[in-house]
Amino acid sequence: MPVLLWIFVAGLAMSALALVGSVTLLIPERLFTRIVLPLVALAAGALLGGALFHMLPEAIALDSGSRTVFAWCAAGIVSFHVLEQFLHWHHCHRPVSQHRPLGYLILAADGLHNLIGGLAVGSAFIVDIKLGVVTWLVSAAHEIPQELGDFGILVHSGWSASRALIYNVVSALTFLVGALLAYAFAGRVDVTVLVPFAAGNFIYIALTDLLPEITTSPVLRDKALYTTTFVAGIVLLWAVAQLA
Repeated sequence: MPVLLWIFVAGLAMSALALVGSVTLLIPERLFTRIVLPLVALAAGALLGGALFHMLPEAIALDSGSRTVFAWCAAGIVSFHVLEQFLHWHHCHRPVSQHRPLGYLILAADGLHNLIGGLAVGSAFIVDIKLGVVTWLVSAAHEIPQELGDFGILVHSGWSASRALIYNVVSALTFLVGALLAYAFAGRVDVTVLVPFAAGNFIYIALTDLLPEITTSPVLRDKALYTTTFVAGIVLLWAVAQLA
């Protein structure tokens, strides 16, 4: 299958994940909280594992100057810190009754995040199809709990379910736009630098956005569950790297 088709299908599939948020309408809030946080822990582990075992090694292999790779990784970390500081972007997964941020601000920030994610995943497919698939899967692991949380927040803040769903999908379509832009500019600029840049994004999201969410519970059983699923995400991506 041609690279462009891989990128197009991956972009559409990621955008379609915005629809997963609608299942929050069918789940009681107490159950929603119980299932989302383990998913957040798993996603955090998957993001770290994808960055450490797949994206950074591939970037180093492509560029013998490893300092450049880690410089782009650092740039990815700093860029998302700036987003969070100036756009007040935070993918919070606590019960929706505790947080009512402005819906349009959430969607604008998510749209920008998805655009950057699309650029990174599209670049990964250009480098190597297998790397593209792994990068897409790691991104999806983060998007699922994010979309569940964001959709629940929008509805709880007064948006109708249909309106929240439509706007969420429109925001998610920027992922496809970013992926296609990466392909369009592949012959003109070195898009491979976006692989370590995205690795930095993943590391930042895992360590500052997701891990704090799973370290607040005082219940020992919860701590054990979240730690186990977090480690499982890392181990899973390590195992995939060994099989590749």
